[in-house]
Amino acid sequence: MHTPLPLRPIADDVCVAPQLTPAAMAEAARMGFRSVVNNRPDGEGGPGQPRNADIEAAAQAAGLQYRYLPVDSGFQTPAQAAAMAALLAELPRPLLMFCRSGARSARLYALAHGA
Repeated sequence: MHTPLPLRPIADDVCVAPQLTPAAMAEAARMGFRSVVNNRPDGEGGPGQPRNADIEAAAQAAGLQYRYLPVDSGFQTPAQAAAMAALLAELPRPLLMFCRSGARSARLYALAHGA
C-alpha cells in the first residue's frame, strides 16, 4: 500500500511538497506530474536526507523532467528567482516543487512571478 504524496497546490498546475524520496518520483509520475524541481540543498538535513542525484535518477526513470535549483531556506536571491522563472517557462506541467517543508518552494514560485 502506498501513501499519497503530501502536496499543496499553489497554482492550477503547480504543487509544492516537503522533502521527497527517490521512491516518491514514481508516485508523482502516476499522479500525472510531468516535471519536478528540487529546491533543497544536498546535506541540509544531515545524512538522512535523500541525495539529489538519487532523486534525479528516480525521476528520470519515471519519465519526469527534473531540475535541481537549491536555495537557502531563509533567503532567495533575485538571481535564484530569475532561474526559477526560467524553469517555470521551460518545464512541462503539471509541476511539483519540493524542499524541506514546501514553504521555500512556494516562496520561490511567488518570487519568480514577481509577487
